[in-house]
Amino acid sequence: MKSTISVRAGENFHIVLWLMKDVAWIMGWKPLGIAMFVPTFLMAIWIAWRSRADLGELLHCLAVVCWITANGVWMIGEFWYEDTIRHLAVPFFLAGLLCVSWYYVVILPVKLRKAANGRSAVGGEN
Repeated sequence: MKSTISVRAGENFHIVLWLMKDVAWIMGWKPLGIAMFVPTFLMAIWIAWRSRADLGELLHCLAVVCWITANGVWMIGEFWYEDTIRHLAVPFFLAGLLCVSWYYVVILPVKLRKAANGRSAVGGEN
């Protein structure tokens, strides 16, 4: 019997972790916020790793890893640095945006063209 959890179940649990982290952040519960960042970040990495077979899924998952990293930097800045390090989160947000942009601007159009060409060849349409 296989005892691994599905990626979808991992994604659902990741939402729970992220919400717990954000509730701790908004309530100002510093130890819980940091404690919840760690499993949230690690779960995002696990989901990305499990999704690596599909480049589109992987890029979206990597964007989430970047997003949670930026979110953690921002939270730490608010907790201990009077929100003076928020700018350090920007590169992580931009990296996540770059991941999904690459998918929608480069990879998806190629996939759609290939699919359209495949239909044309099979259906005899030009």
